Amino acid sequence: MKEYKIVEVKKAQAEKTMNEMAKQGWEVVSFTAWNNWRVSIMIAFSRDV
Repeated sequence: MKEYKIVEVKKAQAEKTMNEMAKQGWEVVSFTAWNNWRVSIMIAFSRDV
């Protein structure tokens, strides 16, 4: 079974957040950039439970 988590981060924090989550066993499964007067990145993670 897997669990999933979606995190919203600013562009400048995306790589740092992905590295921190990887240390906790999370794997990036998708991401998207959203721009509605600001850039926001949504990252989806998964890990086995």
